[in-house]
Amino acid sequence: MALSRIWSAFVIIAVLVASIRIVASDNKVIFSSMVTGKSGDTIHLRQTDTTTFSEIQLHQLDSLGYMAVGNASVKRTGNGKLEYYQLQNADGIIETCKSAVNISIGLIGIMALFMGFMSIAERAGGIRLLSKIIGPFFSKLFPELPKGHPAMGHMMMNFSANLLGLDNAATPFGLKAMQSLQEINPSAERASNAQIMFLCLHAAGFSLIPVSVIAVRAALRSANPTDIFVPCMITTFVATMAAMFIVSYKQKINLFQPVIIAWVGGFSALIVLLVIYLNRLSVDGLQTFSSILSNGLILLIFLLIILGALYKRIDVFDAFIDGAKGGFETAVKIIPYLVGMLVAISLLRTSGSFDMVIDGMKTFFAFLGMDTRFVDALPTALIRPLSGGGARGMMVSTMTTFGADSFPGRLSSIMQGASDTTFYVIAVYFGAVNIKDTRYAVGAMLLADLVGVITAILLAYMFFGR
Repeated sequence: MALSRIWSAFVIIAVLVASIRIVASDNKVIFSSMVTGKSGDTIHLRQTDTTTFSEIQLHQLDSLGYMAVGNASVKRTGNGKLEYYQLQNADGIIETCKSAVNISIGLIGIMALFMGFMSIAERAGGIRLLSKIIGPFFSKLFPELPKGHPAMGHMMMNFSANLLGLDNAATPFGLKAMQSLQEINPSAERASNAQIMFLCLHAAGFSLIPVSVIAVRAALRSANPTDIFVPCMITTFVATMAAMFIVSYKQKINLFQPVIIAWVGGFSALIVLLVIYLNRLSVDGLQTFSSILSNGLILLIFLLIILGALYKRIDVFDAFIDGAKGGFETAVKIIPYLVGMLVAISLLRTSGSFDMVIDGMKTFFAFLGMDTRFVDALPTALIRPLSGGGARGMMVSTMTTFGADSFPGRLSSIMQGASDTTFYVIAVYFGAVNIKDTRYAVGAMLLADLVGVITAILLAYMFFGR
């Protein structure tokens, strides 16, 4: 029900805000933009003459070809006048529907591949073995799971893929984990405690190396593209721990059990050692290490699965085909959920609702007399739960405007690499198992996201604020 209310609120707020803006602003095509517009389209607002600008402003306009004025820009037209315009920042609902289907179609091959190998691993007993290894820890964190249940192995595969930044592998493993958890869910349409815990930990997005963020920073000529590596890792770790504490509090799980402390403490120690090592590498060295580790691990997993299956005398290809069929079905099943969520997010962005929130926050913090450098990076944090691509665009825009090595540029980089797209995760993962009542999952995820944002801001001031 919580997701239903949030989805409805997105649509209602978007339409109301757009209705107000079409009356009170120069943008009279906002409804068209929301329905049929495309990201990057030019929205023509109004024309004016040169008398409204100073000589300095006109010189800037002629030098750059455009001039920013508030939330709009100004350029010269062919008849010598000046025109106010905006660029649409997101696709309208028609294009968004197409994008949602394309995302699902793009998942089909990946889902078929990884779920095919998962099927081989299950028949060969590999998932059961992994479940036994991780069982002592997961049995405390997921008390509802029977001992040695395959879901433990599936979740471990998902967390490992997330840790290494293997998004393509993490999604199939995660969906398989949700399906395994659904098998023991007493209510077919209501999220179980185990599903909520798993999804909140997954959405916290703990990862070792934010390779894509580092690559963007390098492309934008940062003097030290990897300087956000340590704060980014710490932020994701804190957000993950926050998710664990939030859900454990709700589910009355005691996190101070010796087994949990030992596993978390041991893992934290390994992360510290890895950070010390990786922090000594150059940009190229870090990217090479990440590529070898992540891609090499995928190939190693495939090799071990095949060898294990051959040892167990499993019909390897038949097992692969059976699993791959399930991957295809899952990818198709999530289309309605993905369309619904992405359309609501599109309406929220194209209506200007999101811009109003950002402008309001800037005004509020400026009024309080606070250091407002962090506010320029907030668009990345605010849009991250809604859209990964949108957040990436915000990050690039922030670094382009203020500089890759500016405080807002670095902070937006940390925020981009420090969480997952919460509402996308909710739509895809719960949709794959037909869960309609998500209970407190959305609130827990967003609260963990908030902890991550606050941590990112504090670390940015600690590392780069002087």
